[in-house]
Amino acid sequence: GCDASVLLDQVDPNSPTEKFGIPNLSLRGFEVIDAAKARIEKECGSDVVSCADVVAFAGRDATYFLSNKKVYFDMPAGRYDGLVSFINETLPNLPPPFATVDQLKANFASKGLTADEMETLPNLPPPFATVDQLKANFASKGLTADEMVTLSGAHTIGISHCSSFSSSFSDRLNPSTSDMDPTLMSSLREQCKSDTGSDNTVVQDIKTPNKVDNKYYKNVLSHEVLFSSDAALMTADDTSAAVRANAKDNGVWEEKFKAAMVRMGAIDVKTNLNGEIRRKCGVVNSH
Repeated sequence: GCDASVLLDQVDPNSPTEKFGIPNLSLRGFEVIDAAKARIEKECGSDVVSCADVVAFAGRDATYFLSNKKVYFDMPAGRYDGLVSFINETLPNLPPPFATVDQLKANFASKGLTADEMETLPNLPPPFATVDQLKANFASKGLTADEMVTLSGAHTIGISHCSSFSSSFSDRLNPSTSDMDPTLMSSLREQCKSDTGSDNTVVQDIKTPNKVDNKYYKNVLSHEVLFSSDAALMTADDTSAAVRANAKDNGVWEEKFKAAMVRMGAIDVKTNLNGEIRRKCGVVNSH
């Protein structure tokens, strides 16, 4: 997260890092961050820009370009990189996909985010999290339920492994237990078929998969979302109201999303007292 601990590679065979935690297995683009860091080192020298700042800036810039240059925000710098990374810290900090709305709110609140912001950026919670689990998870980081809803809107972009929404934890493709749109369910069943046993991937937003916009909220309303945690936002009055408001006005959501992203970028930031500016993002400087 905000200390670039997810970028660290495993150097001890007995101590896997966050990068290999279940919630992070679909993360991509590590080579892009490494290339950006190498370029900065060449231009500015060492001990100037941390890997944590590179990640934060990459999120800012990706949002800008994928929103057709509509969503831009200033992202503060000055973060230091973490010194450790443990795989067992990924699950407690990321809400599960089956989390209830209350759990989602709590989770975001713990990060200082509101429920509305939670709906704007849901990359943290697991797909089967209930609302209660989501709330609790975000609350543990000082985030409110409103911020949780706002941040959940980040599901407007990216891909997901089929196992994230079709498993023993949460079978979204089971018509007897799922409220998913039948047409989408049928399409996903086809896409998730595998003769090789591999875990296929699908886009998270079937309407505008390569664009940052408020279509995610419209998908929630039409039951066209992958995760139980997305659908769970409609099970509480406050989060469902935020979903409807964001679906109605893209401009309103964009403004809230910008503020929530900056707030998210300030969670558990390291300083020179408990961190360092790594020379290479995949390893700490002592290696």
